Amino acid sequence: MAMTTIRWRVAASNVRAMSSSKRRLPNDGLELGDFIKLKLEKGEKGRLRLPPWLKREIPTGESFGKLKRQLRGLNLATVCEEARCPNIGECWGGSESGTATATIMLMGDTCTRGCRFCSVKTARKPPPLDADEPRKTAEAVASWGLDYIVLTSVDRDDVKDGGANHIAQTVVALKKTAPNLLVECLSPDFGGNRDALAALVAPEVKLDVFAHNMETVERLTPFVRDPRAKYRQSLAVLKSAKEINPDIVTKTSLMLGLGETDEEIETTLRELRDVGVDCLTFGQYMQPTKRHLKVVEYVTPEKFDHWARIGDAFGFLYTASGPLVRSSYKAGEFFIKNIVEGKRKELVKR
Repeated sequence: MAMTTIRWRVAASNVRAMSSSKRRLPNDGLELGDFIKLKLEKGEKGRLRLPPWLKREIPTGESFGKLKRQLRGLNLATVCEEARCPNIGECWGGSESGTATATIMLMGDTCTRGCRFCSVKTARKPPPLDADEPRKTAEAVASWGLDYIVLTSVDRDDVKDGGANHIAQTVVALKKTAPNLLVECLSPDFGGNRDALAALVAPEVKLDVFAHNMETVERLTPFVRDPRAKYRQSLAVLKSAKEINPDIVTKTSLMLGLGETDEEIETTLRELRDVGVDCLTFGQYMQPTKRHLKVVEYVTPEKFDHWARIGDAFGFLYTASGPLVRSSYKAGEFFIKNIVEGKRKELVKR
């Protein structure tokens, strides 16, 4: 499909505007970086202080409260809360257009894996799946009146297919309730089980966007992710999704600030394009609690702009790059929606 590459620099210009007045002190030539340490040297102890471009307001507002109450009433979990997303106030509270969104987290709030960057609860055997969850999710989303929804899930290695059929049933229920709804799934790797993956991405399920996060570069993967979440396995999952359903849009995300090098990032981007990944996001890793991995570096908004340009150069259809970008951040969905609708029009012409 011939398609113009879309680049979106997530609020990087807004971030610069927000902090530009503080970046330079009057008459002395000193800059913000002279006062705030942004990177730990090898072997250095201690923690970095949060730079101003990463500070967000405490979430409040009528829409925020209403959405939270509704999710509680339906016993649904969201990755927004479980992963302590810094954008929760903006997404749940609604933007200037008044649209509030949330990313539903399927299969409960407890994961069978223990990645060192993630604050979601873990257990070897979480509570059983809620068979009524697909219906409840469709009911909640229909009441929001959205045209784009993101589903994510915990890993469920205790379930035979990793929960693939459960997620697929949710997509089917959503499409039945709202046929024009665009659905993105931020998916587990299902232990590399291709049959389980096929249950979710098969054309008859009508999933629009399949997302699976690489999280980091290959060298850091064993230290950042659970041992069962392997770099090569994740690449294979993204490749298989395209092989099973060539018309599906594929997407992945990388966290920056864990100690990766520019060369390692570029190697990862090259490998992602080799397996046909369409969309890419870059965001800043932020340590959720003292028990988790420390931030090695706070990457500047200017550097995120650099990675947006590099993503374009590698040929991704969409690159979202900014300090507060997360893989399901709502601001990028408009652009992915255009990509999906373009693919739909091509299918109609065939």
